[in-house]
Amino acid sequence: MSQATRIPASVATCRWGGFDASFAPVASIASGETIILECVSGGPEVMPGPEKGLPLHPAISEIHTRLPRLGAHIITGPVEVRGAEPGDALRVDIEKIELGADWGFCGFRPLFGTLPEDFPYSRTLHIPVNKQAMTCRLPFGPQDGGLDLPLAPFFGVMGVAPPPEWGMVNTKEPRAIGGNLDNKELTEGTTLFLPIFNKGALFSAGDGHGVQGDGEVCINALEICLTGHFKLSVVKGGGAKDPVLKFPRAETKTHFITMGMNEDLDLAMKQALREMIAFICSRTNLSDADAYQFCSLAVDFRVTQTVNGEKGVHGMLKKGLLF
Repeated sequence: MSQATRIPASVATCRWGGFDASFAPVASIASGETIILECVSGGPEVMPGPEKGLPLHPAISEIHTRLPRLGAHIITGPVEVRGAEPGDALRVDIEKIELGADWGFCGFRPLFGTLPEDFPYSRTLHIPVNKQAMTCRLPFGPQDGGLDLPLAPFFGVMGVAPPPEWGMVNTKEPRAIGGNLDNKELTEGTTLFLPIFNKGALFSAGDGHGVQGDGEVCINALEICLTGHFKLSVVKGGGAKDPVLKFPRAETKTHFITMGMNEDLDLAMKQALREMIAFICSRTNLSDADAYQFCSLAVDFRVTQTVNGEKGVHGMLKKGLLF
């Protein structure tokens, strides 16, 4: 097996806030190989001052001053996967996630978040991280003596390049390409499946999160620098059981996950449900009516996030119930 290719975060390997089929790949790998992407987070407005004694990632200062800012997230990539073609699916096995900093930040600002009318001001917390204990230290919590919160790192943004006719799309809104999914289930050891729209797939990742609650309600999780080890494999035609994958889907050690995204949370829910019904029917002899009722009895639908313009819902089917 070939050695994994490591891509450091730099002006040459990162984009700030955009996916575009015209972006040249920063690396090219064969299907089934692993790429290691070093990812950084945060604009200059949320960086701590030197008085806080929190070291910045070496790439941050250069990226802030030299990289055009197209949207919210700094992403590393894209990576070409040789043999990938439109109509195929990209299997992303998240093999390992490493913390890239000993602190993260969480904040909100006017006009954003789930309750902008209640919080019409800005607030940013810089939160220390204990890498050995895998915790972060909140400044509030039991009787304001502070609280150690366990970490569960994942990448908020993982996606492929959009169809060429879309042009450049902002990383803020999750779409069929994946992107800003903000799904906290996608931790180390899980798998994400993405539809492919361009030759080579052109995969990118970023928006590292140390920990997040479903909903991500204030607009941020614990935003942090992360390094991800991604095994990227092409599934031709989407796979025998799914002739063409049209929307992101995921798998953890315990659950199968479908996703829905829409500006209207009700419509996001309907999409996640339709995706789950179709997924169940493709793997069983259940009718769509059977699957609909089964979802009501045994599938959990959760609000992924409510702050990215396109809101998210994900359905979770426990493994072993049907297959």
